Amino acid sequence: MLDSKTSIVLALAFSLVFSGTITGTVTFDGKAPKRKKLKMNADPVCGSSHEKPVLDEKLILNDKNQIKNVLVWVKGAKGGQPKSPAVLDQSGCVYSPHVLGVMKGEDLLIKNSDATLHNIHSMSKTNSSFNFAMPKVVKEKTVSFEKVEEPFAIKCDVHPWMKSWVSVFDHGFFAVTDENGNYSIEGVPEGEYEVVAWQERFKMKGAITQKVNVKNGKNNVNFTFKRPSKNKK
Repeated sequence: MLDSKTSIVLALAFSLVFSGTITGTVTFDGKAPKRKKLKMNADPVCGSSHEKPVLDEKLILNDKNQIKNVLVWVKGAKGGQPKSPAVLDQSGCVYSPHVLGVMKGEDLLIKNSDATLHNIHSMSKTNSSFNFAMPKVVKEKTVSFEKVEEPFAIKCDVHPWMKSWVSVFDHGFFAVTDENGNYSIEGVPEGEYEVVAWQERFKMKGAITQKVNVKNGKNNVNFTFKRPSKNKK
């Protein structure tokens, strides 16, 4: 009989050998909507935090129409660990990161890097919602979520332009695309899965799903979001 520690080590070794990496790029097909300038001047701290105008983050594209801040995850996967401590910062009266995945039960550290009052209001439905103030003297607050939940907004009731999106998973196989629309999910156990790509302008109704048979090595899965066509009457 193997003791529990040996079993865990063997299980981890097995998952490392018989696992693959899912990589890909997310692109937008169509003319990109113009990003709006955020009106921050109502709070002098917010307005003075930036030398240039700050644009909304609803759909950020590079010059190749590749999308930043798309949340990608492996549906039906089991296991995995958080890759780094989950942090949601309020800096320059903007949430950073704009899109975030966490595991259920994992601590999410919410920071206030601004010298002004923020109010953190989660719009979660499956998990208990929270709504608390963070004055400028309160720099950190820790929360966690106990149930799996599709992406929901966390917003600031003091500064209405401030919004981020959080999704809660029961596994660690998720990622958010970078400024070039690229993502990478490592250590996925071999097997057949569905990979989901979510972007906030499309919500879950517009989420894209693809099937993938994960094998040892890199497994490429690309996504393309299309602007919905208007029905002509």
